[in-house]
Amino acid sequence: MHGFTIGRVAKQAGVKIDTLRFYEREGVIPEPSRTESNYRVYPEDTARRVRFVKRAQDLGFSLREIKGLLELRATPGARCEDVRQQALNKMVEIEDKIRSLKAMKAALAKLAEECSTTEGSVADCPILDSLNAIGKR
Repeated sequence: MHGFTIGRVAKQAGVKIDTLRFYEREGVIPEPSRTESNYRVYPEDTARRVRFVKRAQDLGFSLREIKGLLELRATPGARCEDVRQQALNKMVEIEDKIRSLKAMKAALAKLAEECSTTEGSVADCPILDSLNAIGKR
């Protein structure tokens, strides 16, 4: 048997076995060969690829985007600028999310300020009233 079992790859990559199966289903790692008894046998570089995927996810890349980065890596003639552009696009997306999160935080702070006391009935809670009013738009 040449290659590694699913358990060994998972341990080397620092992920759970289910994660490897998920990545396989999603096409992020190639489908491994199988032994006569139907056990998966992964190529030796699979753990390195999985660690790449996890680091890219930590930076906010989706699996679809990660597949694109992996395809760029394997494409003859692909340029570093292509990868750089992906990173710049992701940065813009992250900035948009930060703006949205700050707006949510400000809205919650305003609602919390309106609820100046912890005493009183839930029926009179300005936060719940506000959320109810939002749902009626």
